[in-house]
Amino acid sequence: MAGGNLDAFKAVASGEKEIDVNKKVKVGIIGTGWIAEAHMQQYLQMPDVIITCGADLIPGKAEAFFKQYDGQNGFDASSVKCYPSHKAMLDAETDLDAVSICTYNATHAECAIYALEKGVNVMLEKPMCVTTEEALDIMKAEKKSGKIISIGFQPRLDPNMQKIKQIIDSGVLGKIYYIQTGGGRRHGIPTPFGTTFIQKDTGVIGAMGDIGCYSLDMVLNAIGYPKPLTVTGYTSNYLGTDPHYYEMDGKPAEYADLFGVEDFAAGFVRLEGGIILDFRIAWAMHLDTPGDTIIMGTKGSLRIPSTECWNGSLDDPMVIYTEVAGSQLQTTVPKIYVDPQDPKQSNFYKKIRSFLDAVKDGGTAPVPTSQILYNQAIIDGIVTSSKLGKEIVIDLPEV
Repeated sequence: MAGGNLDAFKAVASGEKEIDVNKKVKVGIIGTGWIAEAHMQQYLQMPDVIITCGADLIPGKAEAFFKQYDGQNGFDASSVKCYPSHKAMLDAETDLDAVSICTYNATHAECAIYALEKGVNVMLEKPMCVTTEEALDIMKAEKKSGKIISIGFQPRLDPNMQKIKQIIDSGVLGKIYYIQTGGGRRHGIPTPFGTTFIQKDTGVIGAMGDIGCYSLDMVLNAIGYPKPLTVTGYTSNYLGTDPHYYEMDGKPAEYADLFGVEDFAAGFVRLEGGIILDFRIAWAMHLDTPGDTIIMGTKGSLRIPSTECWNGSLDDPMVIYTEVAGSQLQTTVPKIYVDPQDPKQSNFYKKIRSFLDAVKDGGTAPVPTSQILYNQAIIDGIVTSSKLGKEIVIDLPEV
């Protein structure tokens, strides 16, 4: 049996969709920083992808980015055209099928909207954007273009995350009425490559946009993404603005002066259906964890052990609490393990692959904006409520 046929047989046997290599997807990458590396590594594994172009505001950065992958899986860096901005790239490259947008938070919306206006499908990294208004503008551009835009929430493709939704859908917990979620790092403000994450003009939002959106998506997706109605929020940045914090890591103390986002946030959210969401997230805190995720229902509850950022992994098994015939029971949900040596089992691979399949087949976005709008509205609501010092009503118009 020829090698190609054998690979196809293995794909079918494992349940993996066979890739049509005769139908190529021309892809560009906007923003060539750290997260773009993860996108590039996945694209290089896909035989139906042609990386044609890239853009970055920093002169020479895009060229250097692609050069490091030259020769990998037949990739020819010299065939990739590089541009100084997303507009220059999208104006020149008139036959693009899709782009990965990997820029800093503040420019997510403008890049996504321009790509959609040019008739290009979009894989947009999280957070979707930084305000509810931007999210609505993206959705309007999406609707007008008829193209696909999927938001980069790869954790929901993890089998353990999917198990949470399966448990909820099974009805074993009954009616859900209270959820506690969040998480965070004891010492983990992200400054490995500079300060774009922590500066107000580039990051705009901090811990919530980086890792808080993941924990929100985990629980909201599990319960069907009910609409948020009201938010009481709190944000602070005590540790991020402390020079001593950075000195502990051998980083410049001046980072404290540049810190303009939140390193901790909390929110109390009322959702449709009489559900209460109690949320907290931290980049830095004098605590190991602000608590496990708890989903409480009228027939049972689910405890999901805390992690730093809900990136798709669980350190310990989940536990379901129920009562049967007058006995209080605890059922451990076995953790689902994936082969770490199989790159196609990674959540990031699945994120990119599911997006490309939707583009090729005319399908729907794997992580649709109609859901992540609610995620963004909660984050924006926490920021606004914290500034005003009172509860706010979330009023979202139809798009």
